[in-house]
Amino acid sequence: MGSFVNEASARVRSRVSLPAGHYIEFAGTAEAQSRSRRELLLHSALAGVGIVILLSIVTRTTRNLLLVLANLPFALVGGVLAVFVTGGNLSLGSMVGFVTLFGITFRNSIMMVSHFGHLVEVEGREWGLETALEGASDRLAPILMTSLVTALGLLPLAIGMAAPGREIEGPMAVVILGGLLTSMALNLLLLPTLALRYGRFESRDEVGT
Repeated sequence: MGSFVNEASARVRSRVSLPAGHYIEFAGTAEAQSRSRRELLLHSALAGVGIVILLSIVTRTTRNLLLVLANLPFALVGGVLAVFVTGGNLSLGSMVGFVTLFGITFRNSIMMVSHFGHLVEVEGREWGLETALEGASDRLAPILMTSLVTALGLLPLAIGMAAPGREIEGPMAVVILGGLLTSMALNLLLLPTLALRYGRFESRDEVGT
């Protein structure tokens, strides 16, 4: 709908000359989608600021906060690739899919980083390669189950995205599926490596001293 209205608007404005006091306005579904897209971006930005503030309180260190945020590009890669494979049209449904995908990705990365902190702070493990591997292994099943169950639930919507009435749900499902694939793989493989190199986890005794 959006691409059709843009093309129609460009052709009409280039070929039709209107007398003074007259103008052309495209209304209806396309205008509503454009307005919804702007509102979604604004509300998502406000929610993102609030989430970052809350995460900074929970993680307590800038390094660990950046580790949680580093997982967002992992999800973005798969989502963008999914959009291009299905036609390259960033619709309202695709944007809703990105917002949902970022929420799932945040949850998985928080689970990973917080478990690293638990192993060091509560169980008294020394932060190193062995602890990083153990933490990633402990979170393997929860992250896989969360991602797979979500993917299986959205798969029918993605397969039938061209069906009438799925203008929102279809692109949303495609973006989430594509982002989950890259986010899940990189979360389990790359995030522990980044945490090992840049993370900061201290036991309670070290924090007290």
